[in-house]
Amino acid sequence: MNILILGATGRVGGQLVTYGLQGNHHVTVLVRTPEKIAIKNSNLTIIQGNALNKDDIVRAIHGIDVVISALNTDGTTTLSASMPLIIEAMESKGIQRIITIGTAGIMQSRITPNSLRYQSSESRQKSTRAAKEHHVIFDLLKQSTLQWTIVCPTYLPDGERVGIYRVEGDLLPEDGVKISVADTAEFAFSQIKSNDYLKSRVGIAY
Repeated sequence: MNILILGATGRVGGQLVTYGLQGNHHVTVLVRTPEKIAIKNSNLTIIQGNALNKDDIVRAIHGIDVVISALNTDGTTTLSASMPLIIEAMESKGIQRIITIGTAGIMQSRITPNSLRYQSSESRQKSTRAAKEHHVIFDLLKQSTLQWTIVCPTYLPDGERVGIYRVEGDLLPEDGVKISVADTAEFAFSQIKSNDYLKSRVGIAY
C-alpha cells in the first residue's frame, strides 16, 4: 500500500513512519526539512515541501492509496489552512481514505452531550485554541466526500508501546487520562485496514 504521512517529523508522525515501513508499505512523507528524517529505507520517499502549498500536496499525493495526517497546531493555523488543500487534492485524485490525529477536546462531552469536551467543564485544558483548530478539521471532513477517521488521544506522553488500550466512538473512554505516542500511532495506523470508525471520531486512552 502507498501511504502519505503528513507531520512525519512530529512525535506521532515519526512513529507512524516506523510502523508503515515495518509493515512493508511504501511510505511517502512531505516535510519542510528532509534532514529531520533520519531513516534510510528503500520504501521511504521523502518530498521536500509544505502542507500549506497546494502544488506540494498535489505532488505528494500522486499514486497514494491512503493519507495519514499527524500535523499539529504548533500555535498556528497550519491545521485549518492545510486541510482544505488536502481534501481538494484527495477528492480530485479519487483518493478516499484519510486518518487524522485529533484531540480529546473535540469528542462529545459526557457532562453536556450537545457540546464538545473543550466547550464544557469536562475539559481540564485552560487553553482552547488547539481544540478549536481541530474542531475546524472535524467540520471540514464532515463536509467532504472522504472516508475519514479522526483518532482523538487524551494527554499524550512519550512512552513504550503497551498494545492494550480502550477506544470509543465519539467519546473519550470514561476516566481516560493518558495514552502514549506509540499506542496512539499504532491504533491510528491500524485504521488503514479497518472500517469500524469511518466518518467518525474515536477516543483513545488507557
